Amino acid sequence: MTSLREKILDWKNRLKDRHMLTIISVLLLIIVGLGIFTYKKQMEYRQVTENNYNLAFFELVDYVKNVENYLAKSLISSTPEHGAETLTKVWREANLALSYLTRLPMESNELSNTARFLNQVSEYSYSLSRKNIYNESLTEEDFSNLKELHRYSSELKNTLDQLALEMNEGNISWGELEKKGRNLFAQQVSNISKDSFDNIDKNFGEYEGLIYDGAFSEHILTQEKRGLIGEEINEEQAKQKAIDFIGQDRIEEITGNGLIENGNIIVYDFSIKMKDGDEKNPASISIAQKGGHVVLMNYNRNVEVEMISQEQADNIGKEFLANHGFPNMKETYYLKQDGIVTINYAFSQNDITVYPDLIKLKIALDNGEILGIETTGYLNAHTERQLEEPKITMEEAKSTLNPNLEIVSEGLAIIPTEGKTEVFCYEFKGKIEDTDFLVYINTENGREENILVIIDTPNGTLTQ
Repeated sequence: MTSLREKILDWKNRLKDRHMLTIISVLLLIIVGLGIFTYKKQMEYRQVTENNYNLAFFELVDYVKNVENYLAKSLISSTPEHGAETLTKVWREANLALSYLTRLPMESNELSNTARFLNQVSEYSYSLSRKNIYNESLTEEDFSNLKELHRYSSELKNTLDQLALEMNEGNISWGELEKKGRNLFAQQVSNISKDSFDNIDKNFGEYEGLIYDGAFSEHILTQEKRGLIGEEINEEQAKQKAIDFIGQDRIEEITGNGLIENGNIIVYDFSIKMKDGDEKNPASISIAQKGGHVVLMNYNRNVEVEMISQEQADNIGKEFLANHGFPNMKETYYLKQDGIVTINYAFSQNDITVYPDLIKLKIALDNGEILGIETTGYLNAHTERQLEEPKITMEEAKSTLNPNLEIVSEGLAIIPTEGKTEVFCYEFKGKIEDTDFLVYINTENGREENILVIIDTPNGTLTQ
């Protein structure tokens, strides 16, 4: 007969077993719940990424079609004026196609050749457009090169059309392209061969001095990012950089989205739920892998009332930039919408405005909060320039201006060119009747490098 002591021990053991079973069951439920939550978040992120890739791809398709179309028109242009206009459009569309190509998640030699091709179309068409502008007729060799470029662009257009068809029919996804892109894309673009590019390269030498003031280059793809300095950091270090930039006291939750490698600058990307923000509208921030620089930050919120003037916003922006490692920045143009002002700041070197070194700030006009920053221009271009003394004087440059231009201000500036170089200029701001202009005269040869129209609107000052 079982003793009372044995019954009690047996009861305790059963309770212990049930307790352990309960704990295990709860742990399993937690693990399953976390798994489902993580999977859901991954699917949401994958869908957003897929949508972004789709947008970039179909924009690429459209711009490549435009390149092919304008190259075809350039072959039958009979006047320098029309030829310059058409070739300028080729340059523009090829540049835009290239920018969208770099956003796609495929890396292969074939894609490199495609990017190289678009870059060469852009550079070469620009060189010929400038030739037309200076009333130099295109040679038979020029037209022969354009004909070859048109043929390659037609092949690329057909390739992308076929790839678009495959995607529309659901035969392939971006996930598959990431895994199989090398072999799949290689089959499609093999006709755009290295030999073809080399043959075009041989004919570029004679145009070097015409526009670029140096050797023909592929600087869209290989240009050194002069402002991107420092050692590479890992994701945890980048996360801390993001927290330090926005402020720990403003952050409720920060989520890493991984390393983004297909943009102009390789970055770690983060989504941030702000303590005082709408959880459906989180902030985003991208930190450069090299150097840990903030490349992009954006946060949207409603601004109900404007309490800060434009001058105060300018000063808030300059102080913010100086405190975050960007000294000597000068406000240039701005746009104001819905209580938020976006201001462009350019680097100032010895009172010379350096427009390529550009940073954009988004500032709330209710309390001066920095809602956004973009530093890509600065990180790509910034360095201390070694400048030679101007070969022509300010007065000599002024004498080349339209005599009807009423000059308001004058100074020195470095401006970017369509050829992706820089030029040292005299900058004249002036007015003809009711229209304001900026005119840039080369300090070396007195050539008119650029003219911008200044547009003053109730919401800001812009140029075009």
